[in-house]
Amino acid sequence: MPPFELPVRAIVVDFDGTVCPADVSEEILKAFAPREWWDIDLEFQRGEIGSRECLLRQTALLSGSQEDMLRLALEDFAVDASFPPLVDWARSRGIEVAVASDGMGFYVEPMLRAADVEGVAVLTNAVLARGPSEGFAFPNGHPVCQTCGTCKMRIVLDYRRRYGPVAFVGEGHSDRFGALYADVVFANKHLIEICRADRVAFIEWVTFDDVRAGLEGLRTIPAPVAPDVCPGWTIENPSSPSHP
Repeated sequence: MPPFELPVRAIVVDFDGTVCPADVSEEILKAFAPREWWDIDLEFQRGEIGSRECLLRQTALLSGSQEDMLRLALEDFAVDASFPPLVDWARSRGIEVAVASDGMGFYVEPMLRAADVEGVAVLTNAVLARGPSEGFAFPNGHPVCQTCGTCKMRIVLDYRRRYGPVAFVGEGHSDRFGALYADVVFANKHLIEICRADRVAFIEWVTFDDVRAGLEGLRTIPAPVAPDVCPGWTIENPSSPSHP
C-alpha cells in the first residue's frame, strides 16, 4: 500500500539557529567585528530596524577575509545531524525542501555540502564580490519592501503557489513573517513567543525528528494567519500591497 499522502507539500526551513544549531552570522560577527554589532542587533530585536538594515550595518563593521570567515564556519559549526534524514524523508514523500536564510548566506551551501545534503534550494542574501564587509545584493528580497534581506513571506507564498501547503520551521526574529504566512509552523526558541504574540498556531520542535513526526501526524492543516499586509511592510510604503 502506498504511504498516506501528507497535506503539506513543501517545507521552508531557516538556517541560522535551525538547520545549524548555532547562528553562524552571529558567530562571525563575534570573531571579526567590534562589540557594536550587538547594539545593532538589539535595535532589530526591538523592531526599530529591519533585518536588511541590521545586516548591512553589522557587516560594515567586519574586518578579515571571507575565506577566514568561511573557514570558521566550516571548522567550528555543522548542520544538525537530524536535518539530512528529514531531507531524505521529504524527498521520499515528494515534498520539496528549501532553506531560507536572512543572514550573511555565503556559508550556507558549503555547510550543506559538508553534511552531504544535496538537492535543496538555498534562498539567501548574496555577498558582493569584495566580501561581506562591502555589502550585499538581495536576490530573494521583496521587489518593493526593503525591511528584510530575504523575504520569507514571499518565499512561503511562492512555494504554496508552486507546490501546495507549506510547513515553515524556524526559531528567531527573522522567521516571524515566514511563520505568519505558512500553513503549518514549527517553532523553537524566540519564535515560540513571537507566534504566541501573533496568534500563530505552532508545533514546538527540538530536533528535525520532531518535525518529521509532526508532519507524519498531520491529517488536516489550519489556515495561515496571512494578514493582508505584512507587519514588516516598509513604513515608507504603508499603502502598498504586501505581495505581488
